[in-house]
Amino acid sequence: MGPFDDYLSVGKAAEYVGVAPETLRRWDRSGKLVATRRPGSNHRYYVRADLEAFRLDYARAASRPETQPSVFVTATADVEHNDRLREPQKEGHRAARDHFAGSNEAAMLVIPVGCGKTGLISVLPFGISEGRVLVIAPNLTIRDGIAEALDIADTNCFWAKTRVLSHFQQGPHVAKLDGRDANIHDCTDSDFVVTNIQQLVSSADRWLPQFPPDFFDMIVIDEGHHSAAESWRKVLRHFPDAKVVSLTATPFRTDQKELPGEVIYRYSFAQAMMRGYIKQIHTRSAAPSELYFSDGDGRRYTRDQVLRLSEEAWFRRSVTLSEVCNRHIAEASIRQCDQMRQRTRTYHQIIASACSIDHARQVRSVYEECGYSAAVISSDLDPDQQARALRRLRDNQIDCIVQVEMLGEGFDHPTLSVAAIFRPYRSLAPYIQFVGRIMRVVQQNKPDHPDNQGVIVSHVGLNNEPQWADFRELDLADQDLARQWTAGDPAGEDDDNGNQGGTPRRFDQPTLVRDEIISGFLDHAFLDPEDDRVLDEYLDHEAVPGTGMTLRTLLENLGVDREAFREQLRQAQPPLPDYESIPVSPQRRRQQARRRLAERSRSVAARILMDLGVGRNGRELSRAAGRGHQSNLQAAISLVNQRVNEYIGIDAGMRSEISADQAVDAYDQLDNLGDELVSTYRPAINGTS
Repeated sequence: MGPFDDYLSVGKAAEYVGVAPETLRRWDRSGKLVATRRPGSNHRYYVRADLEAFRLDYARAASRPETQPSVFVTATADVEHNDRLREPQKEGHRAARDHFAGSNEAAMLVIPVGCGKTGLISVLPFGISEGRVLVIAPNLTIRDGIAEALDIADTNCFWAKTRVLSHFQQGPHVAKLDGRDANIHDCTDSDFVVTNIQQLVSSADRWLPQFPPDFFDMIVIDEGHHSAAESWRKVLRHFPDAKVVSLTATPFRTDQKELPGEVIYRYSFAQAMMRGYIKQIHTRSAAPSELYFSDGDGRRYTRDQVLRLSEEAWFRRSVTLSEVCNRHIAEASIRQCDQMRQRTRTYHQIIASACSIDHARQVRSVYEECGYSAAVISSDLDPDQQARALRRLRDNQIDCIVQVEMLGEGFDHPTLSVAAIFRPYRSLAPYIQFVGRIMRVVQQNKPDHPDNQGVIVSHVGLNNEPQWADFRELDLADQDLARQWTAGDPAGEDDDNGNQGGTPRRFDQPTLVRDEIISGFLDHAFLDPEDDRVLDEYLDHEAVPGTGMTLRTLLENLGVDREAFREQLRQAQPPLPDYESIPVSPQRRRQQARRRLAERSRSVAARILMDLGVGRNGRELSRAAGRGHQSNLQAAISLVNQRVNEYIGIDAGMRSEISADQAVDAYDQLDNLGDELVSTYRPAINGTS
């Protein structure tokens, strides 16, 4: 043997130990194997003797020795007869156990938000898994919450709180994958590995190649409606023999991609409301008796005409961007929130859904004119700004948080009790996801407590009533109907909603709702006592958990008939406040009008750059406008502010002196003023002047 014959190239080394070359590289980077440079070569090589140790480590990672059976097999776990566990936790575990007793096909459990999915994840492997369990979350918030519940040293350990396990000498142990503070040893020595999908499957592919195909016996996917995406499917392909369980509240997707797994168990929203696991939900939609457009023809539209028009995209956009419609939604949501606070003295709060950053600021301004403090949160804000907004919400420093595609899965703040919808939803899944933000109960397991009521407030012109109706049908009807609601064009939804995130957009629609008279609301309860299916759900529930006696049997024994019980449910419906407009002080109106003008001016400046085709940090516009020391964005903002001042007829620095009407008038003209600036400077920028 020559002096260098003991060095193997990456390819030869991988062949020698029977793994993919990429696996060697990943283990090398994690410190499990050290590559070297063969003398006289710039290429990476491995020493044959080191590979022998690697082979043993890799084999150890692949499976536990037979003398150490999984804790999920040996532990005595009290699950299905544990009174401290909730119905869906016990029943979901039983369904999964029965399923995997005769099949290794993927399974799906449908569980509403707030019903204890993390607890169900904690107990699922016992009696089912024969080895390690991989838990995949869609984001860091959910990942951290699951890892905390699975940590036997944490005060929030789920098994300790519910006495599922009586001792923890043998675990289970959990490893959490993150950027720096985890390695393959942590995973090898643990029973659970918890990660978010981005950490597991990323462009760097740090983790997935390190795990042999049989490293995990079970994979649990939280928020399983994401699992149709390629990143999730890549994980499932990597572990072809693992038992796969997905948990989700919405077992369908708007893009119609098929989700892996058969639905083997479903716990309905109605059941969860009746048990007090989630709030009982009601919806209120402002319904104008008269409506007028801004085109000046003076035509009056009736409620029936508004309901028909709401099926048209142009009309939904008109209502979305109309200040008067936004004000009526905001006022109704404030009246509702005030009533809730007065009944129990709990500091209930509002979460609002807007279609864009500009729209969210407009909505926030309406709330603040009405005396409710509000904050905007979106993915366009930097992390510190997002954290500050959430801190103010949790510390009860604001009454309302206005979000643009934020505060989704995993966000938990029980005193959010009013969902104000200022945008249309054309797809059911995002509608349910948003409504889920107000479902967390304030008082655990007390379905009739006034704090455990949630109200969705919107406007009939946004046409969200079909989503509400489909939500109820999805929950109360045969689940085979679910596929009927997956049809929808996700690309078209953005056009309808104006949901463009931080992209600057116009507010000067050809037609806007100028005025309307609100004479009433369309009010509906999820647990509608007039719906016989709801009545049957109540009657078929256990009267006292654990006794086996249904409410139907108990009422029959007491001589209470079906219709008498229906009347009791009618009487128990919570009162909804009468609509009344909220007076706005002239000072607050002026302050908010000036604030809106300043914020929209910056947005219009950004749109000017987009229309001119120049970047924010360039100098094309600044040179054309004689402002060479500024960036394009700085120049555009200065030019917009100058044009606004000229339009109002004031000098620079005099904005604090203008009236509310002047600010509103200038705000309405901002898009036109922006168009004038584009026309003025486009020839110079394009070299045609």
